[in-house]
Amino acid sequence: MDPLSALRDFTIRSELDKVTQTGDEILFGSDYTFPSSIETAYRSKQGNLYTLQTVVYFIKHYNLKHTDYIQRARSNKLPAVTLPDRKPLYEYLTGVTDSADQISLIRACERPLKDREALLECKGIDFYSVLVSSTRREEERQRIESQQRKDGLNRPKPKLKSGKIGEGVPIILVPSASQTLITIYNVKEFLEDGVYIPTDVKVKNMNGMRPECVTVQKKFRDQVVKAYEVRDKPSTMKSEDWDRVVAVFVLGKEWQFKEWPFKDHVEIFNKIIGFYMRFEDDSVESAKIVKQWNVKIISISKNKRHQDRAAALEVWDRLEEFVRS
Repeated sequence: MDPLSALRDFTIRSELDKVTQTGDEILFGSDYTFPSSIETAYRSKQGNLYTLQTVVYFIKHYNLKHTDYIQRARSNKLPAVTLPDRKPLYEYLTGVTDSADQISLIRACERPLKDREALLECKGIDFYSVLVSSTRREEERQRIESQQRKDGLNRPKPKLKSGKIGEGVPIILVPSASQTLITIYNVKEFLEDGVYIPTDVKVKNMNGMRPECVTVQKKFRDQVVKAYEVRDKPSTMKSEDWDRVVAVFVLGKEWQFKEWPFKDHVEIFNKIIGFYMRFEDDSVESAKIVKQWNVKIISISKNKRHQDRAAALEVWDRLEEFVRS
């Protein structure tokens, strides 16, 4: 039995108390044992497969408000089930529905390390240890390959004929207002090259042409190049687009978040990391509202352009840390 089916079976039978974690393994009573980090067959709407540990923690804490659940998951250094996946995953695990669109084909490696029928042991040879070691190596190999497929771009992705970015590319939002430091016009130079160019200069150089979206790329510490889609019109985004939003540059005005699909700032900045760009000699008053939010304040000099790169790297480091947490 695969881990997702085992968890569903125990959930329907109201035996979640028998599902426990010991070290790096999750035990289903005396019936099954799986690696806690093994990927289940349930695919997030963001494209990734949830691990068994993530799904077990979710179903055991479903009674919490989603924002409280996310905070607890993060405090335990666990990835959280996203809000769009919350209801369909719960209904599948509790037997309300018999199937879900997000369930992928069960891979051969998604079988228990041991079950009640057979312990893989033989006189003088511990095949169970061999299987555990082999499974973990295979799991790590598949994790790396999956990460490269989802996040890595060894070369820039070709644009589709429509000019749109392919599905699954993370989104960074910037303000559409011109009075902010980072806009759709200058975000590429800042994030890719570490150089701040004032928006009015870029607008003049582009002869007034306004891009609908911009693609920026970044090579992270694991040498994987990742692409991000930058937009400044959240009102045109669909619900599935919001699932891909990972960061936002805030203007410092409440109206920026009008009609966003979140109830308050706490929920926004639990799901999305926020950045506020300012000149280092700006008055403290300019960041008064922002300091009440859970955002990162990034300061740059008005004249010392050689310092821009450090600020851009801080943005990337914070974003990478947030995504991995």
